[in-house]
Amino acid sequence: MNNKINIAIDGPASSGKSTTAKLLANKLSYRYLDTGATYRAATYLWILNDKIDISEFQKVFEKSNIEIKFDGLKQLTFLNGIDVSLEIRNQEVTANVSFISSLGFVRTSLVNLQREFAKSKSVIVDGRDIGTVVLPDAELKIYLVASIEERAKRRHLEYQKMGQQIDFDTLKNEIANRDKLDSEREISPLRKAEDAVEIDTTGLTIGDQVNRIYKLALKKINEHN
Repeated sequence: MNNKINIAIDGPASSGKSTTAKLLANKLSYRYLDTGATYRAATYLWILNDKIDISEFQKVFEKSNIEIKFDGLKQLTFLNGIDVSLEIRNQEVTANVSFISSLGFVRTSLVNLQREFAKSKSVIVDGRDIGTVVLPDAELKIYLVASIEERAKRRHLEYQKMGQQIDFDTLKNEIANRDKLDSEREISPLRKAEDAVEIDTTGLTIGDQVNRIYKLALKKINEHN
């Protein structure tokens, strides 16, 4: 049985994309590509360079190397040969990633990187423009949404687990601002693909989300055999 399809999962910040995609990948024995990690690496590079002027940053970025490697099914993100998988998850990166990911030279480079990984099929990719720009031909497209309150709770818990104490209202404002930036950016804005299945994850457990998409994936796999 040929079970090689690509699955695109899009949605706003903290809608459950990454966690759901990882668990779904394990369930299907697929590779999971976290595209957000590539943009976080670019943002981390900018921060390491003291948030220099964007024209100067373009020169630095074009001389730098962002790589995605896998340890089994686990994704690792490398910046200039150094594993930065943990460093790119800090709050400063999170607060600036929408800005850096809106830059045309960053998106062009990283979209090409993401597409290369998807050529082999059997890949689950999550982000904000996967079904519309990166993988418009993905066999299954999912669009996850959730209330800002719910998403702020999830992000707050993530930071607590990392030992970081961030004000809850600050997180809500950051998420609302990120929604605005992601939806209104000129290049590859956040939007639902016309053929995507929308799932509101507010009040759903991660298990519920995974099982719902798993059933949709099995249906698509059967349709392609």
